[in-house]
Amino acid sequence: MSMPPNDAINLSQVTRALVVKLRHHGDVLLTSPVFQVLKNRAPLAQVDALVYADTRDMLTGHPALTNVYTIDRAWKREPPWTRLAHEWRLLRELRARRYDLLIHLTESYRGAWLAQWLTPRFSVAQRYPGKRGRFWNGSFTHVYPIPGKQRHRVEIHLDALRRLGIYPSAEERHLLLLPGADAERSVDALLTEHGLTPRGFVHLHPTSRWLFKCWEVDKYAALIDALHASGHRIVVTAAPAEHELGFVQAVLRGARAPVVDLSGKLSLKQLAALTQRARVFVGVDSVPMHIAAAMQTPVVALFGPSGDLEWGPWQVRAQVITLGYSCRPCGLDGCGGGKVSDCLTDISVDQVLTAVRALAQAA
Repeated sequence: MSMPPNDAINLSQVTRALVVKLRHHGDVLLTSPVFQVLKNRAPLAQVDALVYADTRDMLTGHPALTNVYTIDRAWKREPPWTRLAHEWRLLRELRARRYDLLIHLTESYRGAWLAQWLTPRFSVAQRYPGKRGRFWNGSFTHVYPIPGKQRHRVEIHLDALRRLGIYPSAEERHLLLLPGADAERSVDALLTEHGLTPRGFVHLHPTSRWLFKCWEVDKYAALIDALHASGHRIVVTAAPAEHELGFVQAVLRGARAPVVDLSGKLSLKQLAALTQRARVFVGVDSVPMHIAAAMQTPVVALFGPSGDLEWGPWQVRAQVITLGYSCRPCGLDGCGGGKVSDCLTDISVDQVLTAVRALAQAA
């Protein structure tokens, strides 16, 4: 039997909880087990989230959530009084909820201020020695340590609950993302239009927000040709950002095999519905990789400068391809800051092709 900490909270005293995660899309998706664990242990409690507006689709539809509150990054570009009005309106909405529990999952000072202003009975955040001092630690009733070694980000999120005396089971730690009926219908129509069937194609998402995390254009093109020669149909996707669309077009110009190009044409919910229907997903460290894991689609993930132990595909059949370079993971934007990561670009086409074939055969 687990021995909880002496200051473990009494969940019967929690009627409303707020989880704050102000980061990028993938980071937000990796918090999804926190909401489910809370709801499982306090089924009568209402659980809310506070995220950036552009990431809210990572959580909308989550069965454990009551409300998803948002902060628009565009507020920073507005006049000071307009921004202050947005902030005051949000704070009033949050204060009206009368939270008993606040879980803050980043180093943003906003979480400390929220703990001060919302006055929840319980509040928890990571301890950041050397970065956050007395005000930070004094704002929360509970703080928890950052692990000294690499630990998956999902587990680091769940450590906030462990610090409170809430211990997730293995079955509660999976990612959850619901595409929704509209996204599923539109994707099914797209598949029919292109003569594709569920589990009848490989989903390739070659890009990332940061191109130093991406493989080489000519190797992606060679992979497409090799997969086509092996009898696979390929669907390619990318975000609508100009640099990602340009990267994909360069890949497709180099490939001889036909593909279904949906780059820049799908919402995040549609992307989830698409990858759910794929036989295998192939990509790099990016939110589509995490979405594929949430949809339980087998994943081939190429990792270079970022850490696969912390950010790899979570609880899904996967082949993570890395090279044994002593300097990785370095977290740098390319070797020497040069925007090209040798530990990633040196991965061979054969390595990736072998991984895809193994997962496709088992699927």
